[in-house]
Amino acid sequence: MIVQLNKQVSANQISNIQSFLKEQDFDYIYQDFNHQLIIPALKNKSLLSHFDFISQSIEITTPYQLSSLLYKTKTSFDVDGIEVGGNDLNLIAGPCSVESEDQIHEIAEFLNKQQIKFIRGGAFKPRTSPYSFRGLGNKGLKYIREAANKNNLRVVTELMDLSNLDDVYNHTDIIQIGARNMSNFSLLAELGKTKKPIMLKRGMSAKATEWLLAADYILSGGNENVILCERGIRSFDIQNRNVFDLGVIPLMQSLSHLPVFADPSHGVGKAAFVNKMGLAAIAAGANGLMIEIHPHPEKALSDGEQALTFNEFETFLNATKPLLSAINKSADFIESNNILKLQTLL
Repeated sequence: MIVQLNKQVSANQISNIQSFLKEQDFDYIYQDFNHQLIIPALKNKSLLSHFDFISQSIEITTPYQLSSLLYKTKTSFDVDGIEVGGNDLNLIAGPCSVESEDQIHEIAEFLNKQQIKFIRGGAFKPRTSPYSFRGLGNKGLKYIREAANKNNLRVVTELMDLSNLDDVYNHTDIIQIGARNMSNFSLLAELGKTKKPIMLKRGMSAKATEWLLAADYILSGGNENVILCERGIRSFDIQNRNVFDLGVIPLMQSLSHLPVFADPSHGVGKAAFVNKMGLAAIAAGANGLMIEIHPHPEKALSDGEQALTFNEFETFLNATKPLLSAINKSADFIESNNILKLQTLL
């Protein structure tokens, strides 16, 4: 249950209701910035009926509270002039890793020409092998920020741990939390204290409820700007890097008000399948996509096998246009006089 207190509530009244909850053995979180109590185990609001400074009580029957569709119908927010979670499809594209200044500037210039508004690129990379390229660190952050500023792009990059929070925070517009950190609850709680938008990728074996509870760690700290991103889950099938769970997109939208993005690049792990699965994610209702591209995937220092070439990415953009028109969505890069047949890709 989520309990909203009056704006004029006094410190003494807050103390009284907190004491009552402790006596009743209810765990809770109090958000002082909006005078809100989150009490997951409380199901009967009549228990609080004698507190006359409560303005509203919202009964939520699921373990997750603030991410629930019962709490709120829709979340959208502004990222430097671009709406996320609205009616438009948001596209994020870029390399797995920032490899050099020249590389990220070449990609940023290409994205600008395609009217894409978001660039991705890892400066700190979590790699399975300690011998793999793990990013340029702060130098990579500097390169991608400069390239983005020059080409009117917003930056999406990954935060791995709290030691890099200040540097990442100062160089990015959306902080990405990777699958390995979805359950790093101390990190998520700290991000809840910020106002920077957070893209929370699904853990490799995470259930829907676990994913939404992870989102609640951020939301309960006061940061309401959260994006969920499906990136594939681990499977027994060795032919696929992951299983790209398209069904989870409408599922999450039936459970939560948060925007749901999809990452087909990690979802399938092979460039040949990325375009088709990207289209499928759009058809499934995704609010946005994250796609890896590289000017020379064969020379990429990480995940080159799943990166699209510039030409392949342009083909994908052209194929999205009739699909978006058919499902009554739009995107910044679409020109109404340039609608191509969907069969160019299928």
